[in-house]
Amino acid sequence: MSGDGGRAAVVGGDEVSAGRVDALLAAVPARDRETRPEALARAERQRRRWATQVVVVDELARRACAERGLAPPPRVSPAPVRAVSGTEVADLGSIVAVALAHSPAARALLSALEAERTVPERAVRDYYDRNQDRFLTPDALRRGVDPYYVLQPSDVLPYGEVRDGVVRELRRALGRQAFFDWLDRARAGVEYAPGHEHPGDPGHPDHEHRH
Repeated sequence: MSGDGGRAAVVGGDEVSAGRVDALLAAVPARDRETRPEALARAERQRRRWATQVVVVDELARRACAERGLAPPPRVSPAPVRAVSGTEVADLGSIVAVALAHSPAARALLSALEAERTVPERAVRDYYDRNQDRFLTPDALRRGVDPYYVLQPSDVLPYGEVRDGVVRELRRALGRQAFFDWLDRARAGVEYAPGHEHPGDPGHPDHEHRH
């Protein structure tokens, strides 16, 4: 079922149609391999709730982009959503990982948030000093140097050579955290139609904590 009267959710007083959820479900093949009818039905109900969360992230991100004066992102494509790696799911959770793959608006907002982050020089240097195993020279790698023992200065790439890469990595992490913080605030007032609640909402009998 597609929920209450074709409505999946209400965001800022505007309805988000269940048709958008249906389109996403068609673009993301089911991974559940349940064969028992009752288990398959439960999995499909949860998949609809999960897809609703992804669509709501897209809607919230479109609104946030407009509020920030960003160029209007294109609408989501009906084409299949690109594959999301296990690493992305582990780092972001499946809802946000797929939302970023699915939604140009979510990607635009994340890029804007990332660009606004300032990485203090002290944080960059501290990261370099604490993670020197990540900056071994090619020669040290060939010699099989143990990065968790005593490293010689010549075993590690100079700070100046890797600094910009460290800044990009730390800014990316700060941008993702800012995105999560924004999303927690933005979806607090979203209202969901029956059958479209969050998969982990204890108010429905199928709830679970997987994201």
